[in-house]
Amino acid sequence: MVDSKTLLEMLHVAERLKDTPRHCVTSRGRRESVAEHSWRLALLAFWVRDAFPDLDMDKVIAMCLIHDLGEAFTGDIPVFDKTDADSAREDALLGQWVESLPCPVRERMQSLYAEMDALETGEAKLYKALDGLEALIQHNEAPLSSWAENEYDLQMTYADDRVGFSAFLTALREQVRADSLRKIQKEKDPDCPKDF
Repeated sequence: MVDSKTLLEMLHVAERLKDTPRHCVTSRGRRESVAEHSWRLALLAFWVRDAFPDLDMDKVIAMCLIHDLGEAFTGDIPVFDKTDADSAREDALLGQWVESLPCPVRERMQSLYAEMDALETGEAKLYKALDGLEALIQHNEAPLSSWAENEYDLQMTYADDRVGFSAFLTALREQVRADSLRKIQKEKDPDCPKDF
């Protein structure tokens, strides 16, 4: 059990994510925070739990909630700009912080991060796939004026390699891709109906 002082200190670190902007933009054109992404990712996992009856969905939701905590120390770097050095720095800072936490929280988080990094379990694969899909969905909701040039291609290919283990996720990815294509077509032809 974590004492109240330590719990508050942990929450203060996590609170930084509320003020840590992501590359993604909301439907109203505001930069989303890392905390908002993590919350909706966890919500997405909660809503798809029936499609994965053999998985420990509480574990998946926990992975979703903690997956970007390292960005409390480094900020968000878009996937297409993030270098191996950036990832190593984020991992090191996060690792130092997690190491400072009391048992059993430290051990639970270290175990989750190790499983997430290995990407061998169904739970880790699902969290990773949903993480990529949530970012794509957010881009579809954002104004096209917020898209970087390379994101037109990324909307067509990103996370394809993450969803193949599940027919449900593959179908969801195809729907997200179709939404992207409609959004792009709408930009080219403003008279084209918007279906989402």
